[in-house]
Amino acid sequence: MTAAARRPIPLSPKDGWLRDGRQVLRFRPTRWERDYHRLEITTGELLPDQEIPLLKSRRDLSRAEALKLWEEKRKAGWTPCSPQW
Repeated sequence: MTAAARRPIPLSPKDGWLRDGRQVLRFRPTRWERDYHRLEITTGELLPDQEIPLLKSRRDLSRAEALKLWEEKRKAGWTPCSPQW
């Protein structure tokens, strides 16, 4: 396990980005209250001839659902990346 994989999950709201080749996921906190946490997950695709990625979908998940999706994607080989848009 790498140091990045062992890093604790942040408690404060921050954007998170994962990439698998041309596919990108953005995890963006939308509501962050004491007992209620929601994140917007945006899916995009990086196209070689375009400066701006093609945004394909957007959905709203609870923090628990977003953490589960993050872990699933990491296990599937997706890697954290810098902001893509």
